[in-house]
Amino acid sequence: MPSLYIHVPFCIRKCDYCAFYSHSLVNSPKDLIAVYLEGLEVEMVKRQKDAPQGVSSLFIGGGTPTALQDSDLECLMDLIHRHFRLDPEAEQTMEGNPGTITTSKLNILRRYGINRFSLGVQAFDDKLLSAVGRMHTAQEARDAIGRLRATGFNNLNLDLMFGLPSQDMGTWQATVEEALSYSPEHLSLYGLMLEEGTPLHSRYNVGAIDETDETDEIDKTDETDETDKEQKLESRCGLTENVQCETLPDDDLQAEMHDWAVKRLKQAGYTNYETSNFALPHYECRHNLGYWRGKNYLGLGPGGVSCLNRVRWKNIEEVRTYQSRLDNGQDPMDESGQEALSLQECMAERMILGLRLEEGVNLTLFRNDFGVNLRDIYRDVLERYRNKDVLIFQGDYLRLNPKYSFVANSILEEFVGLV
Repeated sequence: MPSLYIHVPFCIRKCDYCAFYSHSLVNSPKDLIAVYLEGLEVEMVKRQKDAPQGVSSLFIGGGTPTALQDSDLECLMDLIHRHFRLDPEAEQTMEGNPGTITTSKLNILRRYGINRFSLGVQAFDDKLLSAVGRMHTAQEARDAIGRLRATGFNNLNLDLMFGLPSQDMGTWQATVEEALSYSPEHLSLYGLMLEEGTPLHSRYNVGAIDETDETDEIDKTDETDETDKEQKLESRCGLTENVQCETLPDDDLQAEMHDWAVKRLKQAGYTNYETSNFALPHYECRHNLGYWRGKNYLGLGPGGVSCLNRVRWKNIEEVRTYQSRLDNGQDPMDESGQEALSLQECMAERMILGLRLEEGVNLTLFRNDFGVNLRDIYRDVLERYRNKDVLIFQGDYLRLNPKYSFVANSILEEFVGLV
């Protein structure tokens, strides 16, 4: 059975770092949600054939699904349950942001079987939240956690971010400690990424000052040079009224933040089962584990991505075009169409995703799925990194040494194109 992801492309307002497809409800046409739901139902009918026995897990993300009004949220949940069969024991996750969490919405979700909630907290510090354009306050995050617990959610994930503008080790530690005080079953810790096309990317990357030239000029600056330098800095930061360009933590500090959090969460009883994810025993996110282990998945809604039997496709990222195509009997895929993944691409993805897991890549499953021995295919890179104690064979698994998890991406890229 595939897992099921539903993309809800609506937010109250997009955060400054967000590159996901979504519409701000502040300036969207009033009928856009209705158009989205109409298209989504047609796609659900179309995709029922891909999950004849039901779906193994459900994840509703965005966007901010809880930005929907009660009636639209109930309509969404009704559509899912009318068109897909979910086992009563299936993990069913809803994402949401503080400030959009009401008791009435949570009661709707509970009634439809949602049993896991992922809350985008990011920080318990109003200054840090404001610096990245978050719509909520720290107090609203605390209130949302209280409502979630009061309505019976006993599988709660909190998203936290490090590397935020002006964040130091002390403010990061304070956020983690407060998060732990609520005893969440799961924590996801992400370093801030400056994604192209986002306000934060423009603020810190566009028109960046050449640091080498700047250093050379420091000793000979005069008042005119200083004025010019300030203008360049203002241009780089994209400063507008009420927006300050704070210093971003450098790579060394971000690595220290990550390492401290890993040790602190381990001390608190959490397992770092994936590079960015931590769980108390038996609370690992089953839906995401399916992605990382190479299982089939369906992604519905504008921008949704699916992968079934090594064929991957993505839906177009535009609500009205998505709905119109479906209404006319067309497929809502974007211009890239379907991509038949080669055996080599599938093997590389298994390595890249599997080595992010604490358990690593299962050698027997790799051989059963691809008909080749992992040790033979990746012999050179395995030997190089085994000698450096980066990669470890342990029983029937190949694992990444945990102390290299913060730089995992640069290591894992070496598995692409080797076969």
